[in-house]
Amino acid sequence: MDERKRERMVAYLRRRMKEFGIEPDDLASAIAEDQLRQKASRYRSATGETWDGKGEIPHWLKKVMSAGQSLEHFAINGETNHANSPLPTIDWQNDPFAGSPLATVKPARHYGR
Repeated sequence: MDERKRERMVAYLRRRMKEFGIEPDDLASAIAEDQLRQKASRYRSATGETWDGKGEIPHWLKKVMSAGQSLEHFAINGETNHANSPLPTIDWQNDPFAGSPLATVKPARHYGR
C-alpha cells in the first residue's frame, strides 16, 4: 500500500473510532483478547473459525469431518499443520482408479454445432 492510501485509511479509522467513542486503549485490549483466544485454539479452519478442542465439536468441523477430512488437518500447532508445509508428493502407482474409466478424461461432446 502506498503512503497516501495508508494515511487516508488511518484518517478514516480515526474518524470512525471518534464517531463510535472507541479509544486506542479499547482497540488495543480487543486485539490482545483476540490474540489470547487464537493462542488457546487448537484447530482453525481456512476461514478463521477456531476451536480449543474442549466441549462439543463445532458445526464447521463436524461438517468437514463428515466429508472425510481429518481433525489433524486443522491442527494449528505440530507437524499436521498443512498451512506452512509443502504439498505432499503423490505416488500414482498405487492409485486404485488407475486404468479404470474414472482415470480417463474424455473430451466433451458438442452437439448441434
